Amino acid sequence: MAEVQQKDSGGKKGKQKKMNIRVDFTPMVDMNMLLITFFMLCTSLSKPQTMEISMPSNDKKITEEDQTKVAESRAITLILGEDDKVYYYVGLPDYNDYTSLKVTTYDADGLRALLLDRNRDIVAKIKELKKKKLNKEITDEQYDEQAIEIKGVKTAPVVMIKATDDATYKNLVDALDEMQICSISKYAIVDITEGDEFLLDNLEQKGKLTENIDRDQIKKTN
Repeated sequence: MAEVQQKDSGGKKGKQKKMNIRVDFTPMVDMNMLLITFFMLCTSLSKPQTMEISMPSNDKKITEEDQTKVAESRAITLILGEDDKVYYYVGLPDYNDYTSLKVTTYDADGLRALLLDRNRDIVAKIKELKKKKLNKEITDEQYDEQAIEIKGVKTAPVVMIKATDDATYKNLVDALDEMQICSISKYAIVDITEGDEFLLDNLEQKGKLTENIDRDQIKKTN
């Protein structure tokens, strides 16, 4: 609402007249519709990416040994520790040699470099497949089918992810992200064992626990 004062020619005080101000929103609505149309045409909608995670089985008839039985040469065990540290060993754990347990980080030259090196053949094939997809040589459906076939070969590495009580939720998420980045299709989240805890303690004490180890008992816990 707006008020406008007008004076008559006789010098008398003019009467106040009220004028209604009408705001037309039509141009604003038109502009919004144009912007919506513009973003719809210029923005490509990305498909949601899914991540398959193998969780421990609830079947009590299946032992932990059956769940994690893989070829020794393909097995990689990651132990998520405190202070963003990642401990790992390849194949079966060596309780006699404390240096068999290695330590790395979540950096590109750490865990990622390790996984890419162990999975280099599959990573190379996936890169070639992505090039074909970008060049429109294959469809998205064909890419997905061929990628699953490439990652599912028997020589693919199998990663066991175990988290200590000192690891954070972010550490687990970062480890799972590396599985996706490095094209690791076979991995599982399993509980940490007494044998793994021994490896961590023995590494911290630089092998002093090796002399007192009961190897037979520890092997039963893995």
